[in-house]
Amino acid sequence: MATVGNSFFFDWEVNFMLWLQSNMGSFSIKMAKFFTQFGEPIIIILVVGLIYWGMDKKYGKYLMANIIPVILIGPIIKNIALRRRPYFDHEGIECLHPADKGDVNDILQQGFSFPSLHASNTIVLYSLVGNYLNSGIGKLICGIIIFFVGLSRIVIGVHYPTDVLFGWIFGICIMFLVRKLMQKISNINWIFVIFMIITFPGFFFCKSTDFYTAYGLCTGALCAFIFEQKKVNFKPAKNYLYALIRVLIGGALFVGMSALLKLPFSKELLDSATTTAYLIRTARYAICSFLIFGLYPLCFNKGKIDL
Repeated sequence: MATVGNSFFFDWEVNFMLWLQSNMGSFSIKMAKFFTQFGEPIIIILVVGLIYWGMDKKYGKYLMANIIPVILIGPIIKNIALRRRPYFDHEGIECLHPADKGDVNDILQQGFSFPSLHASNTIVLYSLVGNYLNSGIGKLICGIIIFFVGLSRIVIGVHYPTDVLFGWIFGICIMFLVRKLMQKISNINWIFVIFMIITFPGFFFCKSTDFYTAYGLCTGALCAFIFEQKKVNFKPAKNYLYALIRVLIGGALFVGMSALLKLPFSKELLDSATTTAYLIRTARYAICSFLIFGLYPLCFNKGKIDL
């Protein structure tokens, strides 16, 4: 087990997590694993894609402008706090669903604990989606998702309760900050540029992969939005079915391209905590992001996926 990182916690957090894991049955554990998926990057991309590709392109960009600062600044905070995940330091706490598919005991692969970016991402994304839907049922569903994603991270043993609480607060602060910036800046692309500049020093000290994933996604999305505005200018889908088809194809393209771009490199290199591996990861996610947000919409206007 890796020894890197800091251990700090309240006794009540450990006791609460131990109580949860010892008293929740198999069905409850399955539900926790189900809800935690709503904070995974691919689901976030699909939800944003549903709005961006199929319903409201401008609001889709606004969603991204709020999520990007979370996924860029969050890993910076993680790599400053260096808080180890609960299951690393407490024998009774199990990791029921690892943050990364790699070695569950490799803290650099699994990432640090504070704050919970699942909590931050979900409170940003689903709060804004709830506002967009502007219906009582829609807001209630989004609120339930936000709460249970946060709880699920505690149940599965990868975050302390204070990670989740701070994650929610952090997400709310980001939404407030972006709203203020939008009052000063007319071109939403500058939001991306500002936060990329602010977080660029992360390349010099971040040791967990989430920062490099985020920077790649942001770089690709920024280039994609500029390209789409100048060269594509696609139209919203004709109905919800067509919007869903666009999302499913876009998600498949993202997953497929991500896997394809891994092929030229050995698993040992990709899993290594080296500058080369980090740069490859950044480039891989930048290409994937540009593909689905910039090039993929070309199909909408060319009659290939005229939906």
